[in-house]
Amino acid sequence: MPEELYNLIYNKALDLISRREHSLKEIKDKLRLRYNEADTIEEVVDKLISNNLVNNLRFAEFYVISRKRKGFGPKKISYELLNKGINESISNEVILNEGGWKIAATKAFNKKFKQGPSQDFKIRQKQKNFLQNRGFGFKEIESVFTNHML
Repeated sequence: MPEELYNLIYNKALDLISRREHSLKEIKDKLRLRYNEADTIEEVVDKLISNNLVNNLRFAEFYVISRKRKGFGPKKISYELLNKGINESISNEVILNEGGWKIAATKAFNKKFKQGPSQDFKIRQKQKNFLQNRGFGFKEIESVFTNHML
C-alpha cells in the first residue's frame, strides 16, 4: 500500500506541474489538501526537486513575467511571491532582473485611462492610487505622469 500511495501522490504532483509552474509551497499545500500523508508528500517533493521538476527560481521568473504582462507592479508581485513561499532574496533578484517597470506602469495606466492624466487634482489622485494599488512605486508612478506631460 505505501508504494501505491507514493505513486498516487507522485502522479498527482506531476499532474499539477504539467499544467503550469508551481512553487514548492503550492505543491505541498495542494497535496496536503488531498492526502493526509506528510512523510510521503515530503518524499514526493524531494524527488520532484532532485529531478528539477519543481524549482522556486524558475517559478518566480515565470510568475513575474506573467503578472507584469497583466499590469501589476513589482511591489504587488513581490508580496504575492512571498505568499506563494518564495523567499525575499529570490523575489527581489527576479524582479530586479526583469526591469522595464516604468514602461509596464505606463501600459497599465494607458489601458485604464485612455484619456491620459487628468488636470483635476482628485481624479489625478485616483489615477495615482490605481497605479499604487497595482504595486508600482513612486518612481514608476511619477514617470507615467511626467512622460504624459511632455
